[in-house]
Amino acid sequence: MTEEFEQQEAELDNLSEEVGQEENIENLEQSEPQGTEEQGESQQSEETQAPSQDVTTESVIEAILFATDEPLSAERLVNISQLNGGVKQVKKCIETLNQQYAETKRAFRIEEIAGGYQMMTLPEYNNWLKNMLKQRADNKLSPAALETLAIIAYKQPIIRADIEAIRGVACGEVVRTLMYKGLVKIAGKAEILGRPLLYGTTKKFLQVFGLSEIKDLPKAEELKQPGQ
Repeated sequence: MTEEFEQQEAELDNLSEEVGQEENIENLEQSEPQGTEEQGESQQSEETQAPSQDVTTESVIEAILFATDEPLSAERLVNISQLNGGVKQVKKCIETLNQQYAETKRAFRIEEIAGGYQMMTLPEYNNWLKNMLKQRADNKLSPAALETLAIIAYKQPIIRADIEAIRGVACGEVVRTLMYKGLVKIAGKAEILGRPLLYGTTKKFLQVFGLSEIKDLPKAEELKQPGQ
């Protein structure tokens, strides 16, 4: 009996050890995926926070100067870009960028003017830029011209006398300016005494104001007074 009892006790001990080993294995298997998942989340977080490899210190300075409409001092560029290298690094970046522009034959450089840095076109392109500015000035309308053009657009075909009656002032010169800019044309002659000229808008008027046809003009009641 004693031997049988000792044998049973030994079997129980072995069974207990096997159960303990299985529990340890299960715990280890459960803990491994969690660690891997946490590590993956950590790597993903680092990838999200990491800046793009395409962004360099030079490209940051370039983007800032491209967007500004006024010269920026080296100190302001440091504050905006938050570069650790300070003013010295900003100046080095500008030198590198100008070297790249020269090598690739770009039409502009970063110049130091009025105590700051700004992108400027090269002098050899002045003739083309003057043409651009001239065309921009030609397309600019004064308040009087806009008012006259609006009257013609909404009341066309209309004679000059009716335009002047609505505005309360002479507008011959303004009408000629609008015709010179290609926004107003002679639309015929009125069937009244003296047969005065009728004025109307052109296709260029539709293009400038983004209209398909004259019917696309907003209704008079939809228009708001300035400041409303």
